[in-house]
Amino acid sequence: MGIGEHFEGVKAHWAQNFGFLDYFKKVYGRDKPLPKWSDADVQEFIASDPIYGPQLKALRESRKFALGGALVGGAHLGGVALKYSKSPHGIVLATGFGALCGAVVGSEVAEHWYQLYKTDKQGANLRFIYWWEDKVAGNQKS
Repeated sequence: MGIGEHFEGVKAHWAQNFGFLDYFKKVYGRDKPLPKWSDADVQEFIASDPIYGPQLKALRESRKFALGGALVGGAHLGGVALKYSKSPHGIVLATGFGALCGAVVGSEVAEHWYQLYKTDKQGANLRFIYWWEDKVAGNQKS
């Protein structure tokens, strides 16, 4: 194996590892941003795409678990800090840390509840972005 072949292998390896950057370029690296979409637009996509629609719906539902976990975690750790701490900034930090930990735990619960580990989360979001681009540009088949 020559140096050129080795370099191509390394380049392909790192391109695969940083493939998620294509998503960010598509979503955030635009000259002119896409207009905001509404919940009705998302529901229209969910109804129109039999593969990625249910995945996007599950992703949107999973946010409730993260929010609930954040509320429970923040209230719990904030309450403990309120009871035992003498410093207000400690209470604020404990509440924030509890909310962060609760959101992570809630996200993990949602991951298993909706079996999101079986889905292509990035693909579902990108498919929605492509669909929204086509709809805004008027290129969509009705």
